Amino acid sequence: MPASYQLVIDCTSPEPLARFWAEALHYVIAPPPTGFPSWDDWYRSVGVPDDELGIGADRIEDPNGEGPRIWFQVVPEQKSVKNRLHLDINASGGRGSSIETRRELVDAEATRLVSLGATRLSPIDAEVPDHYAVALLDPEGNEFDIN
Repeated sequence: MPASYQLVIDCTSPEPLARFWAEALHYVIAPPPTGFPSWDDWYRSVGVPDDELGIGADRIEDPNGEGPRIWFQVVPEQKSVKNRLHLDINASGGRGSSIETRRELVDAEATRLVSLGATRLSPIDAEVPDHYAVALLDPEGNEFDIN
């Protein structure tokens, strides 16, 4: 049986990042636990101090329950070095399509995410024949790829 897990992303502003990634991954903002109007209210109930709260939505989930939950955890420091882990978002339809079609699909998804606040870095196509991806940064500078 696979292990259950949640992905945690450190950030300085959880709600904008949660909203960006919910759109990027076709996820939804996770509702707070039953009986609490917000996650922050739940955190306070378990003793988390206010200076560690993000004030707003900070969790997203797959509406189909298939992908991992993602929590955007407040940290005081800005991102300063390259990620040691990054997400690859599959948008090309896979190798069953021509490289031209995959390029169009990847570029369209990269354009959509730039409109939501991502920064486009560069295409990635020289390393592997018949492969195309685009490197981007999320609104807080975390690297990810569309392929």
